[in-house]
Formats: sequence, structure tokens, C-alpha cells
Amino acid sequence: MSWTAPQVGRIDAPPAADERTMLLNWLDYHRSTFLMKCAGLTPEQLATRSVPPSTLSLLGLIRHLADVELVWFRRRLGGEDVPMNFYKPGDPDPDFDHNGATAQTAEADYNLLITEIELAKKSFEGMSLDHSFDEPPHRYGLTARWVLAHMIEEYARHNGHADLLRERIDGAVGD
Repeated sequence: MSWTAPQVGRIDAPPAADERTMLLNWLDYHRSTFLMKCAGLTPEQLATRSVPPSTLSLLGLIRHLADVELVWFRRRLGGEDVPMNFYKPGDPDPDFDHNGATAQTAEADYNLLITEIELAKKSFEGMSLDHSFDEPPHRYGLTARWVLAHMIEEYARHNGHADLLRERIDGAVGD
């Protein structure tokens, strides 16, 4: 039997909690929502492009989100000097990493996203929401709180893309 993206569970964010718990739970909710959109799909289905001329695919989003997790949590918040997984200087679209997203890379790319999520969680353990960093030359004084809010927005936006992609692949709809 060939690999398919695994089924995942999702836990709703609590209706009442402290700020840190609420932000982390909403981020996990949106992470798991994205993974649910990929669940049960074959590598070929994950690599399916949306509608020409767009190069958007669930696999491209997997690769993009793996780098987004790495950049915001490990590099910017954690200060780690680690290379990007997919983005290369000179790429025509620095925000998406669709080049090279093929059925042959799907399982490894999916597993890398899971790894980056776990590494992001570890890098954030014990960090204050007020922890700040600069992102010269554009932004200064960004906080861990801002990163969590941004990551919730990042996943929520891409969950909308994933919803449309999944419906086009096999007709599945819903959250």
C-alpha cells in the first residue's frame, strides 16, 4: 500500500483561558485544520495544481508552511542560524515554495512540516509573549505575541486555499 497523508485529530481551542494558552491553542487548531485538509490524499493528489496558470497545490502549501514555521519560530524568535528547507535566494516568488513540489517529494515534505511544527513548539517553550526581536530593515520590536497572532492568520488564510484545493481534488468540503 502506498503512502497517504495521515488522518489527524483536532482539539478545539478552549472558550476561556489565559492569553498564552488561547493563542497556542488557536495556532494548534489551525495547524491541525490544515493537516485535516491533506488527510487521506495520495502524493499525486497533494501535488495537484489548482487551476492554470496558478502553481498552487496542497503540497506547495505544505512546503511553504514548513519554511514559515522555521523562519518565525526557529530563526526569528529563537535566533537559530538554520538554512531554509525550500526557499532559495533568487526564487521568483519568495513566499511560496512550489518549485520541486512533486509526488515523489510528498511524504518527505509532509514529514518535514510535522518536524518543523514540533521544533517550533520546542523553541517557544518557556518564552515570554513579550520576548522581542528585530527584523531589519523592515520591522523592529516584534514580539512573540505578534508572531503567534501572525501564525494564526497565516494558517487561517492558507486553510481557505486548502479548502478550495481539496474540493477540487476529490469534492471533500467542510472544516
